[in-house]
Amino acid sequence: MNSSIVMGVDIGGSHITAALVDLDNKQILPETWLRKHIDSHAKANAIIESWAELINNVFSHLKTDDKKIGIGIPGPLNYDTGVSYIKNQDKYDTLYGLNLKELLSKKLEIPADHIRLMNDAASFLQGEAFGGAGADYNSVIGLTLGTGLGSSWYRKGVAHDADRWNNPFKDTIAEDYLSTRWFAQRYFELSGKKVTDVKTLVSMAESNPHIDQLFEEFGTNLAAFLNMFIEIENPEAVILGGNIAQSFYLFEDALRVGLLPQYSTIPILKAKLGEEAILVGASSLWRENILS
Repeated sequence: MNSSIVMGVDIGGSHITAALVDLDNKQILPETWLRKHIDSHAKANAIIESWAELINNVFSHLKTDDKKIGIGIPGPLNYDTGVSYIKNQDKYDTLYGLNLKELLSKKLEIPADHIRLMNDAASFLQGEAFGGAGADYNSVIGLTLGTGLGSSWYRKGVAHDADRWNNPFKDTIAEDYLSTRWFAQRYFELSGKKVTDVKTLVSMAESNPHIDQLFEEFGTNLAAFLNMFIEIENPEAVILGGNIAQSFYLFEDALRVGLLPQYSTIPILKAKLGEEAILVGASSLWRENILS
């Protein structure tokens, strides 16, 4: 392995995933991929030890002592210094006020400046722009559509968290209309039946008369949100990721109809990298050092 190999890490509310990434080829090394459940309510030391254990296991595949890591992790954090400000989000409260870079540095026995952090929504778009659906564009915006609503923008080689989940939208906020819970609530209103995930609704698409209406309404809502987002960022393309994006074909027509005429030619792309996006994106934080 050469110096273009670094580690990408995805830390979520209940898991950690990591793999070595070849930045020359813009691909993970699949034999190094590891994932495990994390108790995000545990004590701080237990969380850090659990993260470090998996990271060290992945590093066992690296045949050099030059260990560098890029981590995609939800905020709020100071991503430069590494201090966590996550609080009252039902996860990682015990890490509040602690420096994650320094704690991991001690556990992993590597310099703290060999660890770089990035918001997870930004990491998703960074990965797609670096080696996925957005590789041919200089300016893109991204949405992750799932349990929550992630939003990000990418320009001049770097992605940033747009943090638009709580933007005012209709009678409440954007996430209330562009997430799994909207599907569950709206389907119950239409049918009187409960579902817990969008995958279940997709499986009923050919036999349930409510499904077409449900996804048409979602596409219309998404278009209204994108009209605002596009106006602000003026991107060359839009990338949709997350579990709901897997059903793109069910809401694509309504989405395109709902876009303002001046935005109708902007490509709306489905993300390509899936779970790998955050790993590739976070690891690419090292690309300038390696490739310059």
